[in-house]
Amino acid sequence: MFISGHFVRPLDFRRLILLAVLVSLGIGALFGQTIWSMRNFAWQHAERTGVNLAYTLQQSIATLLKNLDPSLQGLAKDLANPQVIALDPDLRNRVLFDHSLRAEGLSAVLVLDAQGQRIFDSGGLVPGEVDFSDRDYFRAFQSGGHQGLFIGNPIRSRLTGRDGLPVSRAWLKQDGSFGGVVVGAIRIDYFHALFAAVQIGPKSSLNLYHFNGTLIARLPQEAGDVGRSVAGSENLARVTAKPSGTFINRAVLDGVERLYAFHQVGDFPLVVNIGQSTDEILANWRRHAAMVGGFALLLMLACLALAVLFVRELRERQKVSSQLQQAEHYLHTILDNLPSMVSYWDSDQRNRFVNKASSAQYGRTAEAMRGLTVREILGEEGYAIVRPYVEQALQGHPQLFERTVTDASGQVRHSVISYTPDREGDRGPVHGFFVQITDITARKRMEQELFQEKELMRLTLQSIGDAVVCTDAQGHITFLNPVAQRMTGWQAFDASGRDVDEVAPLYLANGQQTQPSPLRVALATQAACGPTRGVVLHRKDGQRFEVEESACPIIDRQQRLTGAVMVLHDVTDAMAMAERMARLAQYDALTDLPNRVLLQDRAQHALALARRENRGLGVMYLDLDGFKQVNDTLGHDAGDQLLVQFAHRLVAAMRQSDTVCRQGGDEFVLLLPGLVDPRQVCAVAGKVLGVCQEPFVLRGQALKVGLSGGLALFPQHGSDYEELARHADAALYAAKRGGRMQVRSYVGQEAEPERIAPTDPPAPALPDV
Repeated sequence: MFISGHFVRPLDFRRLILLAVLVSLGIGALFGQTIWSMRNFAWQHAERTGVNLAYTLQQSIATLLKNLDPSLQGLAKDLANPQVIALDPDLRNRVLFDHSLRAEGLSAVLVLDAQGQRIFDSGGLVPGEVDFSDRDYFRAFQSGGHQGLFIGNPIRSRLTGRDGLPVSRAWLKQDGSFGGVVVGAIRIDYFHALFAAVQIGPKSSLNLYHFNGTLIARLPQEAGDVGRSVAGSENLARVTAKPSGTFINRAVLDGVERLYAFHQVGDFPLVVNIGQSTDEILANWRRHAAMVGGFALLLMLACLALAVLFVRELRERQKVSSQLQQAEHYLHTILDNLPSMVSYWDSDQRNRFVNKASSAQYGRTAEAMRGLTVREILGEEGYAIVRPYVEQALQGHPQLFERTVTDASGQVRHSVISYTPDREGDRGPVHGFFVQITDITARKRMEQELFQEKELMRLTLQSIGDAVVCTDAQGHITFLNPVAQRMTGWQAFDASGRDVDEVAPLYLANGQQTQPSPLRVALATQAACGPTRGVVLHRKDGQRFEVEESACPIIDRQQRLTGAVMVLHDVTDAMAMAERMARLAQYDALTDLPNRVLLQDRAQHALALARRENRGLGVMYLDLDGFKQVNDTLGHDAGDQLLVQFAHRLVAAMRQSDTVCRQGGDEFVLLLPGLVDPRQVCAVAGKVLGVCQEPFVLRGQALKVGLSGGLALFPQHGSDYEELARHADAALYAAKRGGRMQVRSYVGQEAEPERIAPTDPPAPALPDV
């Protein structure tokens, strides 16, 4: 099928149904996993609860037994003491049965003799003919087969009629023979009360078993449970096989399946057993599982139902699409055979349709253009041209305009373009716009060719880097290019018709206006003149440009003078650069002092003047003390600052006729004309050393820096500058060797340079020459 220019492949509805089934199964699997996780959580919670309860209960029972056993041991020890037995009966009972035997849940404590007869009673009862020789705990000790604490089977008391758990120990006479048994009974009601504090379900149970299988206590409590035996059962074997654990099995007493958690009571032959009914454990889970499972089933059915509805809707749409296919085919056939370019663009300016003529124009297939925006197809330049028309069309206003474009083959095309909004009625929303482009290249070709030559000239003048000024035959401005507007300060429309000397006045370097103007000369002579340098253009606002001028007349085909062109080339930067280069050749870039090149020139002139006028001349070499340490500690930037500060101080201390030169590094040279008198020499030394009296501030630190100097005089120490410089340098090194912060004068080849004693202020003062 063909929809909006696309062929749509018929859908395979069986795949959609299969996908819906897979999604439904996925939902079912997800909920099944959730339900199973809920069951595991419920089971694990019940198991942890049972283990914790079993541990807590055994701790309580073990604590009771551990507290009771020492008391029984103490009672057995006292019975072997004849002094205790010989006491008054009331006092004897108080000594034997002290408060340590009054533990919670404990019945009366009895003392039996070797024949099982009651001889003492913690309850204060008078001993009588009550025989306990048949009890298992008595027989265990009488036979000598048991040592230590003995926990017997639960029994009913012959004195009180209550059920209890006997806990007993043997007592020995003073000679070590068997004297009898001390026995205390823990009431079974105590265990029932302890179990009753635990909240369990009606089908769950709490049990206390003896290792021999005898049931001691049980919750829920039923008549006849106490003393029942489960010896030989699988459950008993599991709970006695290890100290603690869990398992699932059916109860021996009532057949209910339970999750059992058991724990041995300390080191005693007792085990606590918590049995939680599996039905009660999973009851809440079953309710939630039913609810979640029902919801999952509902979702699965809804998914399948939606898939069926979706397939039905797709089938209906395919029927409609098949009906539209033929109509769209007819429409495309008509549009593709039109001589005009026809296209459609939506409200987002994205292409939805182009006919064959448009496709050929843009050099792209219809499929490649579909979905592209106007900006992407036309480019930034082309889009900027049509953007106002596109925006107006999308606002519902039809547009008609002309445009010149270059097609994919490189040919220039002139077109009439119309944008027709696509809207519902007169006031409905605009969904897009139709574009129709009609080629009018043949009509436009001739006028384009006529315009091209003039436009080429205009663009050339606009893009040239020099100022171009055009006038008519009378010297009135007809054109200024952008550079000329910038240099003259006149806008082209303001300058039009004005005299050239008013718009672009030219002066000589001395300020005198050139007479006549080079453009006037070209108009007068009808011949080119220039180029000429040394001319200054005065801008309208007073700014000046040094220019190189040239002018040429404009002659038409009939050899008539129609105007002239003057070109002004800005050489301001070039002239300034030349001046800077000339200064850099003779001056130090850091301190702006004369360098050695300029020093050589000035030295030659000073020596020539000294010879001619028979006057003296001094050459002094200076070197800063500790300059390297400044560089090493504070850095080279600080060293440069020191050199600049020292240079400024030195220039301020010298005369205007003296030459202060930086030789290189921290070495400076002074050229001192008219230096003859020794007192003048001392004054110069004082000035030089005074430069370093005040500390220098470098990077916020005040540093004291010294200097050393060496002096040579003309004509005493040399006849030319090279000889004077060599002797001054030798004196400088003598000053450094002599301790620095001093100036020495050369006195001869074999003699050590003399130290100059500085004076401050100098007397007499040096004349300024």
